[in-house]
Amino acid sequence: DKMAGRHGNKGVVSNILPVEDMPHDANGVPVDIVLNPLGVPSRMNVGQILETHLGMAAKGLGDKIEKMLKEQRTVIELREFLDKIYNKVGGEQEELDSLTDAEILALSGNLRAGVPLATPVFDGAEESQIKDLLELADISRTGQTVLFD
Repeated sequence: DKMAGRHGNKGVVSNILPVEDMPHDANGVPVDIVLNPLGVPSRMNVGQILETHLGMAAKGLGDKIEKMLKEQRTVIELREFLDKIYNKVGGEQEELDSLTDAEILALSGNLRAGVPLATPVFDGAEESQIKDLLELADISRTGQTVLFD
């Protein structure tokens, strides 16, 4: 089958594997998809990599929020962390001060699976913003990770 991305890349699905056969990280979390590494430089499709890193940061931020909730961190700490995500790394400013403590807890609960991020296709997030989000999620600023098969 064929697939196409929003950055103009297109390709062929060459293999569908069971989850247990997919490469995984050190924590045992499998990857969803493996891209052909030759597809990016040959087509100058850097946006695809930046968007992949943005998704990685979004998931990492959600994991960090999940950890904060499990550790029963204070609402003040959660509010400060959400402020860093939404108001310190570019984008539109979000008014978090007007939210009650219960609303901050509810918002945090909704973000445990990952922080939703949106970016236009051809005028997306800057590399520095993505690196800042990766760092905030306690992920290497390079976006590189070790996979095991």
